[in-house]
Amino acid sequence: MFEHRTRPLLPRRQFVARALRYAAFSGLLILISLLIGMIGYHTCAGIGWVSAFYNASMILTGMGPALDIDTLPPEQQPGVQIFAGLYALYSGVVFLAATGLVLSPLLHRFFHKMHLDIKD
Repeated sequence: MFEHRTRPLLPRRQFVARALRYAAFSGLLILISLLIGMIGYHTCAGIGWVSAFYNASMILTGMGPALDIDTLPPEQQPGVQIFAGLYALYSGVVFLAATGLVLSPLLHRFFHKMHLDIKD
C-alpha cells in the first residue's frame, strides 16, 4: 500500500495525489454515512429530507441529536430511538475511520522521512 522504509521517499506530486485520493475516500465514506442517516431519519421519524439531513449531520459530526423524540407520537418513539442510537454508534466508528484515512498518508510520510538513511 505504502512504500517500504527501505524505498526512497515518494516524490511530492505523487504524495499529494495519494493524500487527495485518501481524502476523497474519506469524503465518500462520510457522504454514504450521511445518506444512510438521512434515509433512516426520513423513514423512521417521518420527517422531511432537510430535517433528516440536519439530524443526520448533527449525529455524524458528534454534535448530538437535534430531533426531540418526545414530540413524536408514542408508538413511533422506540423505533426512532433505536435507529438514532445505532446511527450514533456507527457515526463514531465512521469518524475514526475517516480521520484515519485522511491522516495515514501524512503520518506515513512523516515516519518514512524520519527513518531515511542520510548519506553524505
